[in-house]
Amino acid sequence: MSHSLSESPVTFHISMNVSDIDRSVEFFSKVFGISPSKHREDYAKFELTNPPITFSLEPVSPAERGALNHVGFKFQSSKELVELQRCLEMAGLRSEREEGVECCYSKQTKFWLHDPDGTLWEMYVLEGDLEHRGAGQNAEAVMGSDYGKASLQVVSLPCSMDNGTPKTHNWSHRLGNPLVIPDEIPPESLDEIALQGSFNGEATLPQIGPFVKEVADRLKPGGRLAIHCLTSDRHVEDVPQLPGPASVVKSVPCLDSLVNHLEEAGFEAIRLTKYGSRACFTAGEAELRETMLEALKPKSAAEERLTVLYRGPFPALKLDDGTTMHRGKRTELPRQVVEQLMSSAVRDSFTVIETATSPVSCSG
Repeated sequence: MSHSLSESPVTFHISMNVSDIDRSVEFFSKVFGISPSKHREDYAKFELTNPPITFSLEPVSPAERGALNHVGFKFQSSKELVELQRCLEMAGLRSEREEGVECCYSKQTKFWLHDPDGTLWEMYVLEGDLEHRGAGQNAEAVMGSDYGKASLQVVSLPCSMDNGTPKTHNWSHRLGNPLVIPDEIPPESLDEIALQGSFNGEATLPQIGPFVKEVADRLKPGGRLAIHCLTSDRHVEDVPQLPGPASVVKSVPCLDSLVNHLEEAGFEAIRLTKYGSRACFTAGEAELRETMLEALKPKSAAEERLTVLYRGPFPALKLDDGTTMHRGKRTELPRQVVEQLMSSAVRDSFTVIETATSPVSCSG
């Protein structure tokens, strides 16, 4: 499928990380032979006509992030921007468009792409200049167009299917909104809750423990919690200074602390569904990774229990609820826990024992 970027002239955009804005402005003013069109203490931009390039500078140490912040193209009209996004979507490239976002001392409409090596590409239209920097991009731009679109499909509360299936009640929270569950949601009324970047907001770390307990209170027994955010491998004291659209991240919880909060709130079957081997960012010595977790609220004590035999290879295995399963021994577990085990990567280590109702013979 072939297409051109636009019928109108398109300007190439490159954003660089620099350790000293003023020093870099002085240097590039000499290189380009022009003064910057914008020069603030936390941002600078040059508009070149030959070649047509929008060249911007961000105050982020290249020693930590590398010299490249992001690249992209500036378009003349929103119509052309929308048409390009349509073509790319038809070609199988997912993207996230933002209307009228305030960023980099301007108002823009844009969409973002990540290339196969993770480089961030920004396609945008400049709608006007601002005297303030702006709040920046939304959470989807931080980690790609799939941010917050995990296996849990979040719908508005309440939601009912028209095909006769049972009603489900779900609720979601996104980065940038107050860390509060609406009062109109009663206790034990939700089947699923999704927290999308919720713990990366400003000053959210002290609120995580109490908020997770509120989440547990609003979930039905057996309800599911899904979390998608950046976490660190150690405590991060200061607000991380992340590049480009990741600047929306104002705090990063330690993964160990987050898991502890879930355990203290009574959640079980806690597991990481995504945790990269390589860090997305660093903050000092801390490594920041995209993290997805899921956890279940325990069902009532009267729920059905199944008999499971642990096959090894270890002598014993301890579950989140404190149950110890010994190799070759049968253990009774709640059906919910068994279903979690059998849907995990270690399912081959377990056998669910069926009760014989008649004389049988087995082979194989």
